[in-house]
Amino acid sequence: MKHKKIFVRSGIILLAGVLFGMQSCYSQSKKEKGFVKIFDGKTLNGWEADTEFWRVEDGVIVGQVTKEKPLKNNTFLIWKGGQPGDFEFVAEYKISPEGNSGVQYRSEAVPGVQHGLKGYQADIDGKNTYTGQNYEERGRGFLAMRGQQVDLKNNEKPIVTGSVGNSDSLKALIKPEWNEIRIVAKGNRLKHYINGVLMSDATDDDTVNRKSSGLIGLQVHVMPTMKVEYRNIRIKVEDKTASR
Repeated sequence: MKHKKIFVRSGIILLAGVLFGMQSCYSQSKKEKGFVKIFDGKTLNGWEADTEFWRVEDGVIVGQVTKEKPLKNNTFLIWKGGQPGDFEFVAEYKISPEGNSGVQYRSEAVPGVQHGLKGYQADIDGKNTYTGQNYEERGRGFLAMRGQQVDLKNNEKPIVTGSVGNSDSLKALIKPEWNEIRIVAKGNRLKHYINGVLMSDATDDDTVNRKSSGLIGLQVHVMPTMKVEYRNIRIKVEDKTASR
């Protein structure tokens, strides 16, 4: 009888493990449903950039500034697949301690600045002072700091309407190596996540300055030296008309 109980118990545990594995796979596939990879892991096909500062190496996109190749203006690796409005963007990134980067979205080209962009940015930096916040490049500046839920009005400073967590506690969730960044842009609400955790939440009611669609790009910031890496980049576009 003891042997039977052991076998039955083992069978139940095994079945539970299988069911849990199936549920996890289902949840993951459901979570990723509709996403399209926009980096082939080998080339910069589908992107445009100054290749003095951007390259593909060992299956990842690398953006780098060196003392031998200084940078005069922030430069971007720009996705040429469209100008989406409502979308989810996901990527993994790794950045050097002195680095400053970010994912630009709903943005437009800067006249006279090759590979320059202005617009919303999901900020990333090596010291994690700004990682997770919403910053408008060449625009209104800081829109939502890490931990803030804000409302943006015409000609007003961001109005803090709530909290998504303590900034230092959220910072502690950012890893020293690879992290996942996720942007959810739907209507005028813009959410930034790191490793699945909401870092900032902005509702842009500024009818003068807000943007409903635009370019997506990855940033290399003007620094004496820096390096950022991106991989596993994918997007799910909800607004089909804006992506054409």
